[in-house]
Amino acid sequence: MNGLIALLGSGEYLPVMNDVDAYLLANCGANGRKPRVVCLPTAAGQEGDASVGRWMKMGEEHFAALGAEVQALKVIDKESANDLNHAAAVEEADLVYFSGGSPAYLYMTMKDSLVWQAAEKVWDRGGIYAGCSAGAMILGREVPDFRMLGSRTIPVFGFVPAAFILPHFDAIPIFGKPLVSVTRNRLHEGEVMIGIDEDTAIIGRADEEWTVMGSARAHVFTKNDSKSYAAGEKFTLGK
Repeated sequence: MNGLIALLGSGEYLPVMNDVDAYLLANCGANGRKPRVVCLPTAAGQEGDASVGRWMKMGEEHFAALGAEVQALKVIDKESANDLNHAAAVEEADLVYFSGGSPAYLYMTMKDSLVWQAAEKVWDRGGIYAGCSAGAMILGREVPDFRMLGSRTIPVFGFVPAAFILPHFDAIPIFGKPLVSVTRNRLHEGEVMIGIDEDTAIIGRADEEWTVMGSARAHVFTKNDSKSYAAGEKFTLGK
């Protein structure tokens, strides 16, 4: 990925993310024309038409209000992820945005698909990847299997040098804390886990500097240490 990566803990398509998304639109390589945004509700593909339609409508309204040319594509399963028309539309985007839902389903739907291959072309030429919640998680190396309280994991794309990316970090309930501990204990020497609070984003490039934006913090864990970063602060991963 040559373009920026934006990973959000929550808040996709909401006013709380206006500053974050305005920054992305200004840095997506549109070069003076209207930025082209594609919103993908794929992670919610198992939730039914009402949920998928809501994410699509929210994405279109949000980015149109920010001055972008935007379309939401109903990419919700393997068939639609391999639709040539969808892939062609994605390839023309400057910013490809994945909203929340199931990270495992999102990964399995996108893996080796025409839409994902088209999105990779966007990122290779300097366009932006934005992912909220599940959309953020799939760029780590693994995703915890929540049904197994993190004792089993699912390998994902691994584009960001973090073993795990955990969104909604400040809103994880008490009964979810063991998942965080189990996941952290899986880290090996030199590996990190990222926690991203709600209404918060981290923006950067995989092996370069990251900046926290939004209303709360990002947290970087090793097996034996942790550091937290507020909005405006910068950090690197393992360097």
